[in-house]
Amino acid sequence: MRKVSIIGVGRIGGALAFALARKGYEIENLVVRNDRTAKKVCEFIEPPPQILTSEDLSRISSGIIFIATQDAEIERAAQDLAENLRATKPFVFHTSGARSSESLQSLKKTGAQVGSIHPLVSVSDAFLGAARLAGAYFCVEGDAESVGLAEKIVADLGGKPFSIETAKKTLYHASAVTACGHLTALVDVAVELLMQCGLDADQAQKTLFPLIKSTVENLETQTPAEALTGTFARADLATFKKHLQALEENVSDEAREIYLQLGARSVHLAELQGANPENLDEIRREISLAKKNFKC
Repeated sequence: MRKVSIIGVGRIGGALAFALARKGYEIENLVVRNDRTAKKVCEFIEPPPQILTSEDLSRISSGIIFIATQDAEIERAAQDLAENLRATKPFVFHTSGARSSESLQSLKKTGAQVGSIHPLVSVSDAFLGAARLAGAYFCVEGDAESVGLAEKIVADLGGKPFSIETAKKTLYHASAVTACGHLTALVDVAVELLMQCGLDADQAQKTLFPLIKSTVENLETQTPAEALTGTFARADLATFKKHLQALEENVSDEAREIYLQLGARSVHLAELQGANPENLDEIRREISLAKKNFKC
């Protein structure tokens, strides 16, 4: 079973089309709204897929179908496909991180095997994303047979599959957003602080990047507690108090609140490291007091 159709050819859909084609899957159909994007994708796939619209769903007969639309459109796409399905009991997967296979219930009622496959990697571009799928972890869930096929597809892509309970899918996605989207937002806060020291935004980001990269590299082989460095890891109360004063005088309330919230978490990690408990208790009290004053 190597024939694939993909509904929705944005970043994820395009990346899957490229990556699967390179691994010997036949991409039969791309269902899109904008055929200009699809035509660019087809230029790099041999044989080129047929470009269809949502009105052509009855032409799909692939044994594997991906729904790679935006989350809000998944159930509608599934319903439209269910009403036009020609294939006998195909495997249908969506690629949402936040939605579970329950979003494909209309297809399950037709006898289709349903599941979800979500690559736990940042895909900002279809071309770059195809390469990033290799080595990435993929969250898979759904019917038992669907999970089995999903694990094979992921392995073919060079990825690493893992499964979770269907009921936990949204919590899984919240974890992914924290690790990716929130990390990006946190870097933006760090850039804001450094800009107050006289650097422009571009300089600040470039200056911070080696530090960020080294931290991520530490986390590849260490627990968060082991990888924690700096003021909180040392339980450096005096420096922490200077931070609070500098933040109050120079940066936005939002940036200061983020520093305090993450500081509280860093105290917890520092405790696991065995840092000075008396200093950590004092830092915790200072954080609590600063939060109260901040809210006032």
